[in-house]
Amino acid sequence: MPRRPEPSTPAGAASGAASGAASGAASGAASGAIAPAHVAAVAEPVTVTVARDVRPDQRAAFEQWAAEVLGLAGAFPGNLGTSLLRPGPGSDRYHLVYRFADGESLARWERSPERQAALERVEHLAESADYARVAGLDSFFTALTPPRPGPRWRLTLLTIAAVFTITLAFQLLLGPWLVSWPLPARLLLSATVVVVLLGQVIMPRLTRWFAPWLRGRR
Repeated sequence: MPRRPEPSTPAGAASGAASGAASGAASGAASGAIAPAHVAAVAEPVTVTVARDVRPDQRAAFEQWAAEVLGLAGAFPGNLGTSLLRPGPGSDRYHLVYRFADGESLARWERSPERQAALERVEHLAESADYARVAGLDSFFTALTPPRPGPRWRLTLLTIAAVFTITLAFQLLLGPWLVSWPLPARLLLSATVVVVLLGQVIMPRLTRWFAPWLRGRR
């Protein structure tokens, strides 16, 4: 009685499936973290901190890569500033910080071909990457502050100085023109000016200019 032939599995199909799975995994790894929908919908400034554990023998190459990618981010529409924070003693963790005017601008950057190409070049330089995003008024407190910041009182002092300066300028420049306004209206306008300038203009620049002092341990 003749034997029935064994059904064979198409080698090409199996190979194609394996190849497709590997390709999809590689593509997912290279794509990096993308802002979720609720962040992309934010209409306020968004600050992103990317922490990467860099291989000790790749630090020079990584810093060259970081300068390139931060330059690309800095030139992207809606960017408000970038910074690179180097590791402290005994650490290999770098922090890349960039800030965008709103979630939509951030989402466009994170989906851009320029960023995707840059991420593909960093895979062999670093072990891992952790992403953190802060939106709205809170963003200037973390704009250039690593996970282990310096004494909190320094940021508090800097904020007090900024609020005092804005309030003083408001009173000197606009106060004489508002004497006829009811007190609640004057206070509301003053608070609005202080909060808007503090979050959108003053603190992002002060935290960048005073970053070494803010991060100091003493």
